Amino acid sequence: MPATLMAAYAAPALVLAALYLPLFTYVTPFYTTERGVPLAELGIAWIAIRLFDAVSDPVIGWLSDRTPGRYGRRRVWLAASVPVIVLSTWMAFVPPEDAGILHAAFWLFMVTLGWSMAQTPFAAWGAEIAPTYQTRLTVTSWREAFVLVGTIVSTILYVAGGEGGDGLVTVALFVAIALPLTMGVSLWRVPDPEQPRGAAEAQGLSVVEGWRALAQNRAFRQLLAAWFVNGAANALPASLFLFFVEDRLQAPDQAGVLFLLYFVSAILGIPFWNWAAGRGMKHRVWGGAMVYASAIFAIVLFLEPGDTTAFAVITVLTGLAFGADLALPPAIQADVIAADTAETGARRAGIFFALWQVATKTALAVTSGLAYVTLDLFAGFQAGAGAENSEMARWTLTLLYAGAPIVLKLIAVMLMWRFTLDRERLQAMGIA
Repeated sequence: MPATLMAAYAAPALVLAALYLPLFTYVTPFYTTERGVPLAELGIAWIAIRLFDAVSDPVIGWLSDRTPGRYGRRRVWLAASVPVIVLSTWMAFVPPEDAGILHAAFWLFMVTLGWSMAQTPFAAWGAEIAPTYQTRLTVTSWREAFVLVGTIVSTILYVAGGEGGDGLVTVALFVAIALPLTMGVSLWRVPDPEQPRGAAEAQGLSVVEGWRALAQNRAFRQLLAAWFVNGAANALPASLFLFFVEDRLQAPDQAGVLFLLYFVSAILGIPFWNWAAGRGMKHRVWGGAMVYASAIFAIVLFLEPGDTTAFAVITVLTGLAFGADLALPPAIQADVIAADTAETGARRAGIFFALWQVATKTALAVTSGLAYVTLDLFAGFQAGAGAENSEMARWTLTLLYAGAPIVLKLIAVMLMWRFTLDRERLQAMGIA
């Protein structure tokens, strides 16, 4: 698998990531501070959007598994997602002056729907083009490295655009230009793998039968549970980052630099985690990375206003661990799919990754939504520069930002430590 092919496959991930970070980090503060939308209303809207995703994502995955045609099952969905994403991103990121909760909720819903149309088939495609234990890790690492580059690009664009609404305009322009280009290259260069024998029969399963088949897969259940809990742990700092830096550290002008430090560190960490997983077991390496990240992040609980340098060091050290969060779990998921294909003769990567996306987005939206509601209604937290918050509100923010993620990550480690599908079992099945 030449590097040019892997780069062509991974290229759209850069743009999708450039959209994803602002969507869950910058958009909520923008609507609350510049459009006056109540924080609790946005939190409830995000929860409602994710509840819909719990239905739409599996349907999209199931349909992409069954989509016929000369252009490939995944290509059709990827091409169709581009206009949906471009239009809805512009409407959500560049709203009119009088935009309220209805405008925000509708267009954020459309962005996430378009994102699902792209991301689920895209991830399934990556699992299908990688035939072995190590190449599945390599393809995933390429994709997630592009994700991190896209995250950095979006941060630079957001800061260069002037942050707030102006920064979101810059990101929306980038998505409108870059997504059609990168998706076009990927669709042109990357082949659609041939289906194995028995795939047509297995893909004839209904949505309910497909859910039942996946529910009986012990390795998938175990991985999905750990992924969901770890996703919730990552969602809290991601959604509360700007609030924490602005209110707790009282360093709003440092947010962009700290973002860059985190994601550059994650890129630098991916080769190490790739190397470590190639010499051991992916699930154990991932568990070790989560323990390490938790130990470092615990220091955040003791930071005071002005401790920006200490927080920057923590950002770099935990960013290195984030590379493992990105590269290893999807590679383990690809192993689960390969084992399922070997046992059943079916290519059901679409519905596997659909449920994966449901877990990802539900963990992010529900966790962040509940955090917003807690801060607003129960702690009386006020967003925005110069806001006066009580000590209880600030401690609530700190515990949600740093304390809860540590507990959740340790739970994910316990769920994953005795994972049943390791390299030896895959070798016994002839697919390692």
